[in-house]
Amino acid sequence: MISPMTALRLNSLGLLAICAVFGFAFADQLIFHDLPCPLCILQRAGFFAAGFGIALNLTFGLKPGHYGLAILGAILGGAIAVRQVLLHIVPGTGAYGDAFFGLHFYTWAFLVFLAMVVGSAVMLLFEEQFAGVKEHDPLTKNLAAFAVLAFGFFALANGVSTVAECGAGLCPDSPTDYLLLQKP
Repeated sequence: MISPMTALRLNSLGLLAICAVFGFAFADQLIFHDLPCPLCILQRAGFFAAGFGIALNLTFGLKPGHYGLAILGAILGGAIAVRQVLLHIVPGTGAYGDAFFGLHFYTWAFLVFLAMVVGSAVMLLFEEQFAGVKEHDPLTKNLAAFAVLAFGFFALANGVSTVAECGAGLCPDSPTDYLLLQKP
């Protein structure tokens, strides 16, 4: 049995986990100058879509449709991650980007997307969470607000980064620099 307050806390922690994924990706991008490829950018869009469903739960209340959006975003992102894994699984094709604990970021992305689908589906099994929250305790309210604000920051930063990298056109297959920041 999961109460509405517990479900809100779990949603907040889930959204903060997505923020951690974005933060790690940005750290790799900015510190190690490992620019995301087009498939990586699409995976970030999948994280955004899944996170948006969770943010809707935190902002407008717990609803099965919000979990559905999170699941659809995670499935979309997972499919893109699998596509990238399959592109690089053939011997001699090489890999894109750095490995982290022996796995490349696109492999980690698939595993995180899989965890998001399973987590959201499990949350849907607890119908008592949809009864509504009578009142918010300050800890839960502040945690949810922080998670939504952090998610908004990372979503905006990701959008700015993508435009800086790709400009108004298609992103390069193997980016080496930000197109909008290059000197003419």
